[in-house]
This record gives sequence, structure tokens and C-alpha cells, in this order.
Amino acid sequence: MESVKETKNPLWTRDFTIITLGSVVSMLGNNMAGFAMSLMVLDFTGSTMLYAIYLMTYTVPQLVVPIISGALLDRFSRKKMIYTLDYLMGGIYFLVGILLMSGWFSFPIFALFSLTIGTVSSIYMVAYDSLYPLLITEGNFSKAYSIASVLETMAVLMVPVATFFYNLVGMGPLMILNAITFTIAATLETQIRTEEKYIETQKNSIEGEDKGHIRRMLSDIKEGFIYLSGEKGLLAIAVYFLFSTMAGGATNVICLPYFKSTFENGEYLFMLIFGMSFIGRGIGGFFHYKKKIPTKSKYSVAIFVYMMIGVFEGLYMYVPVKVAMALAFCVGIGGVTSYTIRISATQSYVPDEKKGRFNGAFQVLSTTGSLIAEVLAGAMTLYMDQRVVMLFFQMLAVVAALVIIGGNRKHVKQIYNRDK
Repeated sequence: MESVKETKNPLWTRDFTIITLGSVVSMLGNNMAGFAMSLMVLDFTGSTMLYAIYLMTYTVPQLVVPIISGALLDRFSRKKMIYTLDYLMGGIYFLVGILLMSGWFSFPIFALFSLTIGTVSSIYMVAYDSLYPLLITEGNFSKAYSIASVLETMAVLMVPVATFFYNLVGMGPLMILNAITFTIAATLETQIRTEEKYIETQKNSIEGEDKGHIRRMLSDIKEGFIYLSGEKGLLAIAVYFLFSTMAGGATNVICLPYFKSTFENGEYLFMLIFGMSFIGRGIGGFFHYKKKIPTKSKYSVAIFVYMMIGVFEGLYMYVPVKVAMALAFCVGIGGVTSYTIRISATQSYVPDEKKGRFNGAFQVLSTTGSLIAEVLAGAMTLYMDQRVVMLFFQMLAVVAALVIIGGNRKHVKQIYNRDK
């Protein structure tokens, strides 16, 4: 490994510091509330299938909304969008928290709530993913995204805290706490000053066009897919991640219910195993902050990691807990390595004025994979052993890595094996 070379451009600028602090605050609250909501749904329904439906209602909006929002966000302020949505999420969580504290719970209405926050979150993810690279100074992409990964890891460490407080005080107070964190994050984000130059570029590109707002939006959506289909390397990466998120969707549906129903205090075993994964991500993220993968090796490292993750995750429920924890630790290190290579490469490769559309199209493909797996895995567990279903989806991801990433080696290498 090479040491990360210092650039003349500092990473920790005012705006990058603000977006990082805002992310820390909102992720801590959101991860705590999110896991507690999963426990609450399982406690009230006792059904893996209904749990899958709950997850699906959050995922469904991400099939369509990112495409529409991606097109719009290439013409309007992404900064204003993220802090507006954070304020909105704060208000929604506060309202639902008050209702839950009054003793109210209805699965159909809670599923509607999940659908609402899934819609808002899918817009937010495209806006955030498209703004974040604009706040990174030249030469610091890998370093910045390694920080983002470490922060995600720190946020997931709130899961045991969520379990403790969920059992102690219930869901309502956690929802209100999440509302407060969203409001703090939004207030910080209003102070970002980076000029969004792509807006003016897009305005100039449409001068003289005789199109209404709807026709222009549809045209932008079409251009996003045309751009993706014309970039063979980007297309291969996006299609592979459709299969990768299928494996992730199956994991989301199967693992927590499996451990909770198979073992006494199974949710704690679940946390031990997946906690090791996030510890691995934290250590890996810190490593990537200090060291740099040799440019010529990034593609080879990425495809190896893709296959390793599929094999190791597929074995979680077949091996003793301690072995599963060791495998999860390796998956965590591999996951942050994969993430850092992919996100820094693609976000530096795609032009600023096309980032929204690319991220929207990528998000839709990824969400499609997750949704397919959530529905299929939930249904398959009614007739098959949960462990077999989990292994099937993980092996499908391994085959996809070999066929799609390996089969498009030349084009993917041109994106991954670049200096940013």
C-alpha cells in the first residue's frame, strides 16, 4: 500500500466540516431509531413476511423517485434540498413519536409511514450523493469517502444503544430524539456556502428550448439512462450492484428474524455478528484514510472483495457464532474497501452536471435489486430453510461479480484504476 500523499488542497474545508458534522448527528439518531423500529415491527407482528412487507414499503419509492429527483437536482440547488428534507423528516418523526407515546400502533398505518420516509429518503440520498463530491477538494476523494464510511460505522454502533433504550422506554422517545437530530443536521447544512456552478451550466444548456417542465424532466431522465448506457464501465458497475443489493436485501429480511427466532436473546447475537462487520468497516476506513491502494491494483482488489463478501456472508448461519463474527469482520474490511474504490472512482468520473441523473439511475437499479430480494426472500422462507435462501442470494452476487465485473474488465478498469 502507498501512503496517502498530501495535496496542496486541504480536505477539511469549512463546507466539508459542516457536511461531516451534520452527517454524524443525523446518522446517530437515524440508525438508533431505524433498528428500534425493526424490533417493534417484529414484536407486534411476529412474522418474517410482514417484516419483509415493512421493509418493502420503505424500498418501493426508491424504484421511481430517484430518477425523477436526479433529473431535477441537476438543475436546482442540492444544498437547499438536503436541509429542507432534513427539516421535513424531523417534523414527521416528531409527530409519529408523539402518537406512539400515546399508545397508538397500527401496522397498515405504520407501513404508510415507512412508505413516506422511504420517499423522502430516496430524494435525500440522490441530493446528498450529488452534493457531497462538490465539497471535496481535488485529490482528496478517496480520503473523504473513507471518512464517510467510518462515520457510517460509528452510527451503526448505536444499534445496541437502540436495543437498550427500546426495551427501557419504548419507541416514542427514540422517534422524538431522531427528530431532534434531523433538525440539528438541517440547521448545520444551511451554513454550507459552496457555489453550485452546475446550475448555471444547465440553465445555459436549455436556453432556447421549447419544452414545458414535464417534457424537460422526462428528457433529463432519458438523458440519464442514455449517458449510463453509453458508459460501459459505469453500466457494468451499476448492473453488478443490482445483484449485490439483492444479496443485501435478502440479508436484511432473513438475518434478524432468524437469530431472534432461533436463539434466546438472538437479537444480541445478531448485533455481535454484524457489530464485528462494522468494526471491520471502521478499521478499514481508518486504514484507507492513512493509506492508498496502488492505482493499478484497484480493479483487482475490488473484484476479489466482491466475491469474498458473497461467500463469507453466505456462511454466517452455517458456522458457529465466533466464526461468523470473524467472517463478518473480514466482510467489514472488504466492504469499506469496495465502497471507497467504487464511490470515489464513479463520483470523480461523472461530470458535475450529470451526477444527479447518474446517482438517480444507479439508485434505482440498486433499489430494484434490494426490493426483488426482500419480496422473494420473504416468500421463499415460507417454503425453504432460511439459511438456504440466504446462501442462494449471496452466491448469485458472486456469479454476478465474475460475469459482469469480470466480463467488462477493460471498461471497469478504466474507471477504477484512475488517480483522483
